[in-house]
Parts: sequence; C-alpha cells; structure tokens
Amino acid sequence: MKKQILISCLSLYLAPHLLFAQESNVLGIDSVSIEAGSTFSDKDKDTNMGRLGVQWNWNEPLYKNNSIVLKGYWDASVGYWHTEDSAGTHSVGDFGITPVLRLQASGSEKFVPYVELGIGAHYLTEKTITQNKQFSTNFQFGDHIAAGIKFGEHDAFAIAYRLQHLSNAGIDHPNPGINFHQIRLEYNF
Repeated sequence: MKKQILISCLSLYLAPHLLFAQESNVLGIDSVSIEAGSTFSDKDKDTNMGRLGVQWNWNEPLYKNNSIVLKGYWDASVGYWHTEDSAGTHSVGDFGITPVLRLQASGSEKFVPYVELGIGAHYLTEKTITQNKQFSTNFQFGDHIAAGIKFGEHDAFAIAYRLQHLSNAGIDHPNPGINFHQIRLEYNF
C-alpha cells in the first residue's frame, strides 16, 4: 500500500510535466487544493469524498479584455471515497487529470468571482461504490462546473462550490455514474 501511494504521488507530480511540458515556476506547481463533498442524487447511502490536488496554469490567457479573462489550468488529483451501507464499508481511490477553463473578472479587486468547467479522466481503484452501485470500468470521465471567489493578497486564496459527475460515457455497462457536490479550497503560489 505504501508503495502504491508513493508511486501515485510521484505520478501525480510527473504526469503533467511529461505530457504537457511548459514553462513554470519552481517545481512547476502554481496552486494546491483540497476538496470535500458527498453524493446528492443517490437513492441509497451517501458516498463521501475528499481530494487533494495540484494545479499548473497555462502560460497565456485564452481571451482577455478590460472586464473578463478566460484562463486554463491542469488539475491533477488524488482522492478517496467512502460509503457505509448494509453490505459494509466501501472505499475507493480516485486518481484524476483534468484540463479546466476558468472565466473570471479582470482587474485587482479584493474579491474576484469566477466560473469554471472541466472534463478529464479518472481512474478508480474499485468498481463497487455501494451495495447498489457498481461501475463496469475503473476508467471514468469526470466533468465539473463550479462558481467561486478568489481573494487575499495577490488572489492567493479561492473558495468554490462544485458539481461533479463521473461516468464511463457508455464505454461499457452498467454505467450508473455518480454525482457529487463539493466545496473546494485553493491556495495559489
């Protein structure tokens, strides 16, 4: 287990650098994040989740004018899902990489509102999520939408509410999918 965690952490750091080489700051990491949430549409038990992430900003904004900026970043994450039901405890590891687009207000205001969306790839360590929910593949697509606010000196902090859906997009069946609502905290270097 320790070896798997070490390999996962190393992969989390190296994958974006190897796949998407770009200029960046020291260690290449532009921000770190923590997320927590739970399912909201399952008829059976809630699945709770937590996730740690690191982000690499794209070098240039995709669009910019006096009032808005459209930016992008890569989000690499490691997460854990937990459910307790009548069949027992179900634990799932979640490894993801997601390109994200963020539309935010321009300027240097105290609070900078933003919205974002992303569609990426996730690998789940288990297919059984709950007694009544089983995925057919470990590979899942993850998409999310979010609204948040950046604040603090040099916009160092951000908080957001996210809705995330994961499913295999019909690659195989069953494909029940899972929906989370999450709170995300972010620190920008």
